Amino acid sequence: MGRRACMHDLLAGLVAGGGGYALLHAVVTRIRRPRHRDDDAPREQARVAPARGEATRDDGSRRDGNRDNGGRGNGGQSGAGTAAALADPVAALPHMLDLLPGACIIFGPRGDLAYASSSARDMFGDTLGAIVRHPATQQLLEQLSTTAETTVALDVPVRRVVRVLMRRIATPSGRNASPRGVVVALLEDRTGQDALDRMRGDFVAHASHELRTPLAALSGFIETLRGPAANDAPARARFLGIMAGQAERMLRLIERLSYLSRVQMVEHQRPRTRVDIAAVVARAMDEARPLLEGADITCALNVAPGVVPVMADGDQIVQVMLNLVGNAIRYAPGVPGRKAHVDIGVANAPGRDGGPHAPWPAGGGVVVTVSDNGPGIPARYLPRVTEQFYRVPGQTQQGTGLGLAIVKHIVDRHGGRLLIESTEGQGTRCMLWLPPADVALGDDSARAQD
Repeated sequence: MGRRACMHDLLAGLVAGGGGYALLHAVVTRIRRPRHRDDDAPREQARVAPARGEATRDDGSRRDGNRDNGGRGNGGQSGAGTAAALADPVAALPHMLDLLPGACIIFGPRGDLAYASSSARDMFGDTLGAIVRHPATQQLLEQLSTTAETTVALDVPVRRVVRVLMRRIATPSGRNASPRGVVVALLEDRTGQDALDRMRGDFVAHASHELRTPLAALSGFIETLRGPAANDAPARARFLGIMAGQAERMLRLIERLSYLSRVQMVEHQRPRTRVDIAAVVARAMDEARPLLEGADITCALNVAPGVVPVMADGDQIVQVMLNLVGNAIRYAPGVPGRKAHVDIGVANAPGRDGGPHAPWPAGGGVVVTVSDNGPGIPARYLPRVTEQFYRVPGQTQQGTGLGLAIVKHIVDRHGGRLLIESTEGQGTRCMLWLPPADVALGDDSARAQD
């Protein structure tokens, strides 16, 4: 039986409760058994693979990798220590968890995070600390006898739902034995399913209401065309135009809802592609060009030299720019007698101290700005403009109410920030900050070495 098959047996024993310590001991013994060994040879002659931080002498004994004082250094093991390690399979548990495809962690005696497997670090990263410290996790840990599970919901920085399955394993007697044993937990990411469930709820609560108005209009016009306007050609042409507009409105709403649900399902997964943000913005401007056809609006793109790359999903950043530029083009002509213009800028973020009044964190990054000279948004409405289906009262141009909500979710996925400033009668400015790629890569590498 291979190591991976053994790990699946171990996972079943630890989480499902089917084998417990006996299964753990059997799996550890099987993994440590040499591939080529004479069954008739004494057990003491079997060579044991050295543990982490240890080297092997020429004579097959162990010595400490940090100090070599005749096998008596701190952390070193003599022959008796080697035998004790063989008798304590729990000591090898972290090494085995790294072989599992699932995310596994070990709790310390105080309920803290003692060890996280490589899969857990890759899947959850900095979120591991929040999962361990969550009240639901700590409460279950205190009450745990053998096996139990709970669900942890985190809302900061983005919503994440994790199912935690715990198993308490008794430790063998000895000086390092714990009276309560060792607690191993399997972490199952349920964020995607949670986003799908919330999307269904949002559709029932909000989208059904938004669809009711155009559907009612379509039904009314169809009834009119079948009756009084059946032979009225001018009225029929006018009504058909209105019906086409209502149908397009429903289509846009459904497309936005579908896109928003896809964004929410991957919002907890940071992008891992290094992109040139200036090229992405230029691509978005090419796609937004049809919005300017027939409109008396000037649009300018200014890209500063030496813009640093970012870790981003290029397609999602294009969608962000299309939403922001589309809003600017829609509302810029709202002031009579003023030439409408839209300005887009891409530049490195200036140095900031990261204080409470800084619009973005310290450490550089890239800022993309979209500004217009339209009528602006009253200050009292600014905190709500990124809510789903929210529309600023009094504006003649009304969209689906989902554009800025999509932008906010995409920015959260990238670990960025969105700042919207507006002055009535002067215009609106949207600033998108994205962290630099070097910082993101450094954080990932640091987590991988933990």
